[in-house]
Amino acid sequence: MNNNLETKIEAVLFFKGEPINLKKLEVLLKVSREEIAEAIIALKSSLSNRGVALVENGDEITLGTTPELSSLIEDLQKEELNKELSKASLETLSIILYRGGASRAEIDYIRGVNSSFTLRALSVRGLVEKTLDPKDSRRYIYKPSFEMLSYMGVRSVEELPDYFGVNNEIEVATKNLEEETKKVAGEEAN
Repeated sequence: MNNNLETKIEAVLFFKGEPINLKKLEVLLKVSREEIAEAIIALKSSLSNRGVALVENGDEITLGTTPELSSLIEDLQKEELNKELSKASLETLSIILYRGGASRAEIDYIRGVNSSFTLRALSVRGLVEKTLDPKDSRRYIYKPSFEMLSYMGVRSVEELPDYFGVNNEIEVATKNLEEETKKVAGEEAN
Protein backbone atom coordinates (compact mmCIF):
# COMPACT_ATOMS: atom_id res chain seq x y z
CA MET A 1 0.00 0.00 0.00
CA ASN A 2 1.29 3.41 -0.95
CA ASN A 3 1.10 5.75 2.07
CA ASN A 4 1.81 8.64 -0.29
CA LEU A 5 -1.31 7.79 -2.31
CA GLU A 6 -3.46 8.04 0.83
CA THR A 7 -2.03 11.51 1.48
CA LYS A 8 -2.62 12.58 -2.12
CA ILE A 9 -6.26 11.46 -2.00
CA GLU A 10 -6.78 13.37 1.24
CA ALA A 11 -5.22 16.50 -0.29
CA VAL A 12 -7.37 16.25 -3.43
CA LEU A 13 -10.55 15.84 -1.38
CA PHE A 14 -9.62 18.78 0.83
CA PHE A 15 -8.79 20.99 -2.15
CA LYS A 16 -11.90 20.04 -4.13
CA GLY A 17 -14.26 20.52 -1.21
CA GLU A 18 -16.85 18.39 -3.00
CA PRO A 19 -17.34 14.72 -3.92
CA ILE A 20 -14.97 13.25 -6.48
CA ASN A 21 -15.51 10.17 -8.63
CA LEU A 22 -13.14 7.23 -8.07
CA LYS A 23 -12.49 6.96 -11.82
CA LYS A 24 -11.41 10.60 -11.87
CA LEU A 25 -9.04 9.88 -8.96
CA GLU A 26 -7.54 6.97 -10.92
CA VAL A 27 -6.86 9.21 -13.91
CA LEU A 28 -5.67 12.18 -11.84
CA LEU A 29 -3.29 10.12 -9.70
CA LYS A 30 -2.34 7.69 -12.47
CA VAL A 31 -3.04 4.56 -10.42
CA SER A 32 -5.31 1.51 -10.62
CA ARG A 33 -8.74 1.11 -8.98
CA GLU A 34 -7.21 -1.46 -6.64
CA GLU A 35 -4.57 1.02 -5.46
CA ILE A 36 -7.28 3.64 -4.93
CA ALA A 37 -9.36 1.13 -2.94
CA GLU A 38 -6.38 0.23 -0.70
CA ALA A 39 -5.55 3.90 -0.11
CA ILE A 40 -9.18 4.67 0.75
CA ILE A 41 -9.23 1.90 3.36
CA ALA A 42 -6.01 3.28 4.86
CA LEU A 43 -7.36 6.86 4.77
CA LYS A 44 -10.57 5.79 6.52
CA SER A 45 -8.47 4.09 9.19
CA SER A 46 -6.19 7.09 9.71
CA LEU A 47 -9.20 9.40 10.03
CA SER A 48 -10.88 7.23 12.70
CA ASN A 49 -11.27 8.97 16.06
CA ARG A 50 -10.90 12.36 14.39
CA GLY A 51 -13.36 15.12 13.55
CA VAL A 52 -13.13 14.48 9.82
CA ALA A 53 -14.36 11.31 8.13
CA LEU A 54 -14.29 9.87 4.65
CA VAL A 55 -17.81 9.78 3.21
CA GLU A 56 -18.62 7.36 0.40
CA ASN A 57 -21.64 7.40 -1.89
CA GLY A 58 -21.49 4.91 -4.74
CA ASP A 59 -18.42 5.71 -6.82
CA GLU A 60 -17.84 9.09 -5.17
CA ILE A 61 -15.98 10.06 -2.01
CA THR A 62 -15.59 13.28 -0.06
CA LEU A 63 -14.48 14.53 3.31
CA GLY A 64 -17.14 15.27 5.90
CA THR A 65 -17.52 15.62 9.63
CA THR A 66 -18.12 12.66 11.89
CA PRO A 67 -21.70 11.97 12.97
CA GLU A 68 -20.66 12.30 16.63
CA LEU A 69 -20.03 16.00 16.06
CA SER A 70 -23.33 16.70 14.28
CA SER A 71 -24.73 18.87 17.11
CA LEU A 72 -21.57 21.02 17.13
CA ILE A 73 -21.71 21.43 13.35
CA GLU A 74 -25.43 22.21 13.52
CA ASP A 75 -24.72 24.99 16.04
CA LEU A 76 -21.98 26.39 13.81
CA GLN A 77 -24.30 26.31 10.80
CA LYS A 78 -26.99 28.20 12.70
CA GLU A 79 -24.42 30.82 13.70
CA GLU A 80 -23.17 31.03 10.11
CA LEU A 81 -26.69 31.50 8.76
CA ASN A 82 -27.19 34.53 10.96
CA LYS A 83 -23.99 36.27 9.85
CA GLU A 84 -23.77 38.75 7.02
CA LEU A 85 -22.38 37.49 3.74
CA SER A 86 -18.64 37.93 3.22
CA LYS A 87 -17.16 39.74 0.23
CA ALA A 88 -16.18 36.36 -1.26
CA SER A 89 -19.76 35.10 -0.82
CA LEU A 90 -21.20 38.21 -2.46
CA GLU A 91 -18.79 37.92 -5.41
CA THR A 92 -19.61 34.25 -5.88
CA LEU A 93 -23.36 34.85 -5.57
CA SER A 94 -23.17 37.66 -8.12
CA ILE A 95 -21.49 35.39 -10.66
CA ILE A 96 -24.06 32.65 -10.07
CA LEU A 97 -26.98 35.07 -10.24
CA TYR A 98 -25.87 36.98 -13.31
CA ARG A 99 -24.69 33.86 -15.12
CA GLY A 100 -27.87 31.98 -14.22
CA GLY A 101 -25.72 29.15 -12.95
CA ALA A 102 -21.99 28.47 -13.17
CA SER A 103 -19.53 25.66 -12.63
CA ARG A 104 -16.94 25.93 -9.88
CA ALA A 105 -14.20 26.21 -12.52
CA GLU A 106 -15.97 29.20 -14.09
CA ILE A 107 -16.43 30.87 -10.72
CA ASP A 108 -12.79 30.21 -9.77
CA TYR A 109 -11.60 31.62 -13.10
CA ILE A 110 -13.66 34.80 -12.83
CA ARG A 111 -12.77 35.40 -9.16
CA GLY A 112 -9.16 34.25 -9.54
CA VAL A 113 -9.29 32.09 -6.38
CA ASN A 114 -10.62 28.71 -5.25
CA SER A 115 -14.29 29.06 -4.31
CA SER A 116 -14.97 25.61 -2.82
CA PHE A 117 -15.55 26.74 0.75
CA THR A 118 -17.55 29.79 -0.32
CA LEU A 119 -19.82 27.61 -2.45
CA ARG A 120 -20.28 25.19 0.43
CA ALA A 121 -21.24 28.06 2.76
CA LEU A 122 -23.73 29.42 0.23
CA SER A 123 -25.21 25.94 -0.21
CA VAL A 124 -25.57 25.48 3.53
CA ARG A 125 -27.40 28.80 3.73
CA GLY A 126 -29.77 27.63 0.99
CA LEU A 127 -28.77 30.44 -1.35
CA VAL A 128 -27.43 28.22 -4.14
CA GLU A 129 -28.25 24.74 -5.39
CA LYS A 130 -25.79 22.26 -6.87
CA THR A 131 -27.02 20.23 -9.85
CA LEU A 132 -25.31 18.01 -12.41
CA ASP A 133 -24.26 19.86 -15.54
CA PRO A 134 -26.51 18.66 -18.38
CA LYS A 135 -23.62 19.16 -20.84
CA ASP A 136 -21.03 17.27 -18.76
CA SER A 137 -22.11 14.83 -16.04
CA ARG A 138 -18.63 14.97 -14.49
CA ARG A 139 -19.18 18.46 -13.10
CA TYR A 140 -21.75 20.45 -11.17
CA ILE A 141 -23.48 23.72 -11.87
CA TYR A 142 -24.33 26.08 -9.01
CA LYS A 143 -27.63 27.89 -9.53
CA PRO A 144 -29.46 30.50 -7.48
CA SER A 145 -32.09 28.91 -5.26
CA PHE A 146 -35.70 30.04 -5.18
CA GLU A 147 -35.06 31.12 -1.58
CA MET A 148 -32.30 33.41 -2.83
CA LEU A 149 -34.49 35.02 -5.47
CA SER A 150 -37.30 35.38 -2.95
CA TYR A 151 -34.93 36.91 -0.38
CA MET A 152 -33.78 39.45 -2.97
CA GLY A 153 -37.35 40.24 -3.93
CA VAL A 154 -36.96 39.39 -7.62
CA ARG A 155 -39.10 37.05 -9.67
CA SER A 156 -36.32 36.28 -12.14
CA VAL A 157 -32.64 37.06 -12.56
CA GLU A 158 -33.45 39.44 -15.42
CA GLU A 159 -34.78 41.85 -12.78
CA LEU A 160 -31.28 42.25 -11.26
CA PRO A 161 -29.62 45.66 -11.77
CA ASP A 162 -27.93 45.96 -15.20
CA TYR A 163 -28.51 42.23 -15.72
CA PHE A 164 -27.78 42.12 -19.45
CA GLY A 165 -24.56 44.17 -19.23
CA VAL A 166 -23.10 42.19 -16.34
CA ASN A 167 -24.26 38.90 -17.85
CA ASN A 168 -22.46 39.80 -21.08
CA GLU A 169 -19.20 40.52 -19.22
CA ILE A 170 -19.41 37.21 -17.37
CA GLU A 171 -20.15 35.44 -20.67
CA VAL A 172 -16.96 36.93 -22.15
CA ALA A 173 -14.93 35.70 -19.16
CA THR A 174 -16.47 32.23 -19.49
CA LYS A 175 -15.59 32.09 -23.19
CA ASN A 176 -12.01 33.09 -22.32
CA LEU A 177 -11.88 30.17 -19.88
CA GLU A 178 -13.17 27.78 -22.56
CA GLU A 179 -10.58 29.05 -25.07
CA GLU A 180 -7.75 28.71 -22.54
CA THR A 181 -8.91 25.18 -21.67
CA LYS A 182 -8.97 24.19 -25.36
CA LYS A 183 -5.55 25.75 -25.91
CA VAL A 184 -4.03 23.87 -22.96
CA ALA A 185 -5.66 20.62 -24.12
CA GLY A 186 -4.25 21.18 -27.62
CA GLU A 187 -0.76 21.83 -26.27
CA GLU A 188 -0.91 18.68 -24.10
CA ALA A 189 -1.98 16.63 -27.12
CA ASN A 190 1.11 17.75 -29.06
